[in-house]
Amino acid sequence: MGIGASAFASLIAGKGAAAKESPFPKARAKRVIFLFMAGAPSQVDLFDRKPEMHKLFKSKLPKSVSKGQRVTTMTRGHEQLVAPTMFKFSQQGKSGVWMSELLPNLSTVADDICLVHSFNTNAINHDPGKTSFCTGSEIPGKPSMGAWLSYGLGTLNKDLPDFVVMPSAFWSGKVNVQALYARLWGSGFLPSKFQGTSFQTTGDPVLFLSNPKGVDSKVRRRMLDSLSALNQKHHSEIGDPEIQTTISQQEMAFRMQSSVPELTDISKEPKNVLEMYGPEVNKPGSYARNCLLARRMAERNVRFVQLFHRGWDHHTNLPVHMRGQCRDVDQPTAALLKDLKMRGLLEDTLVVFAGEFGRTVFGQGNIARDNYGRDHHPRCFSGWLAGGGIKGGMHYGETDDFSYNVVKDPVRVRDLHATMLHLLGVDHERLIFPFQGLDQRLTGVEKARIVSEIII
Repeated sequence: MGIGASAFASLIAGKGAAAKESPFPKARAKRVIFLFMAGAPSQVDLFDRKPEMHKLFKSKLPKSVSKGQRVTTMTRGHEQLVAPTMFKFSQQGKSGVWMSELLPNLSTVADDICLVHSFNTNAINHDPGKTSFCTGSEIPGKPSMGAWLSYGLGTLNKDLPDFVVMPSAFWSGKVNVQALYARLWGSGFLPSKFQGTSFQTTGDPVLFLSNPKGVDSKVRRRMLDSLSALNQKHHSEIGDPEIQTTISQQEMAFRMQSSVPELTDISKEPKNVLEMYGPEVNKPGSYARNCLLARRMAERNVRFVQLFHRGWDHHTNLPVHMRGQCRDVDQPTAALLKDLKMRGLLEDTLVVFAGEFGRTVFGQGNIARDNYGRDHHPRCFSGWLAGGGIKGGMHYGETDDFSYNVVKDPVRVRDLHATMLHLLGVDHERLIFPFQGLDQRLTGVEKARIVSEIII
C-alpha cells in the first residue's frame, strides 16, 4: 500500500545508512501551493515569445503547422488567421527570462521561476482539462492531487486540514467564468478524510465553523465526546472505516474553530507585507488575500494549498480581459514568492502556476492588431514552477514558431504530477491504492517521467 510505504520512507529518512537504502527519492519540498488559472491563460501573450508572428498578421496558419489537429466547434470551418500578441516581451532578471509586459511584478522574481513552454494535454474543453490537471484523469471521480498527498504523506499540522482549496471571488464584469466542482478537490475512491477543505469567500471561512447561538465551546466539547462514544460503539459493531473518518473529521472541525479564525486574521500582518500583496489583499475572497493566506498556511505546514482564479477564457476582446486578469494575479503572485523566500519557506515549498490548456495563435472574432480572441489549444502551453527544489531563471521545452506544437522536451500532465511527487519524496509508481482490480495511481497506467532537467 502506498501509504505504508511512504510512511516507512519518512521514518527512515535521515538515519545514516538506513536512509541510503530507502527506495524513495529525497524530498526537496514539504508542501505545495498550486495556483490554478481556470479558463486557460494565453501562453502567446504571457510567456511564449514569438516575435516573427508580427510579420504574419492575418495570414493563414499553414497546414504544415496545424496538421489537421482537432479544434473546438467554435473554430471548426473558420479561417485560422494568425493574430500575434499586441504585448511586448523583454528579458528579465540576471537569467534573461523572456516575459510579457503584462507581468511587471512577476518579472522581478524571474530568477526564481522555471518557465515550462512544452506542457501538453489531450483535453480540449474546460471541464476535462481541469479534471485532468487536478486528478490525473479526464474521467471524473478520481482522487485529487491534494488527496493523494494527504493519503501518502500524512499531516504536518494537527489543527488544520492537510489540503485546503481557495477559489477567488470574481467581479461581475468577467466573462466565460466556468463553474468549479467539489470533485476537483475530492477524495474519489480514497477515504473521505483526504478530501480538500474549501474556504468560502464570504462569511465563515469554513461552512458551519461558528457555534450556533447559545452553544459555547464547552457545550460543543461535551456533545462531541458523547457523539464520539456512540460512533466508536457503532464502529466496533460493523467495522466501517468511514465511521473513524467521521470521528476524526469532527475532532478536526472542533480544533479548527480556534485555528481557522487565527489563520484568517491578517490584522497583525506588517503594513509593508500587506502593501506588497496590493490593495486587493484587504478584500476577503480576493486572489491577493488568498495568496497571503497561502503563505500563512505554508507557515503552519498545510501540506497542499490550491488557489483557483477564474476568468481566463478569452475568446473575444482578449487584450482588455487579459489586462484585468493580470492586474488580479501579477502583484500578489510575485508577493507570494518574495514573502515565502523572505521567510525561508520557498526552498521547501513548491509553487506551481498553470491553467488547464493553452490558447491558439490564430484569432477569433474581429481580428485587429489591438483586439482579438483565442480558442482552446491543448497541444502546447506554458506554466511555471518555483521553489521546492526547482531550478530558477530558466526556460524549459520549446514550441514551433507559431506556439502550436511542442518541438522539444514535451511535458504531459502526468509528467508534471510525477515530478511534483518526486520533489515531495514520493515515487509516483509506488503511491498506489487498490480499487476495482487495479493499483490506482495519480499518474495513471501510462508511463510518466520525472522532468529531472528542471530539478536542482
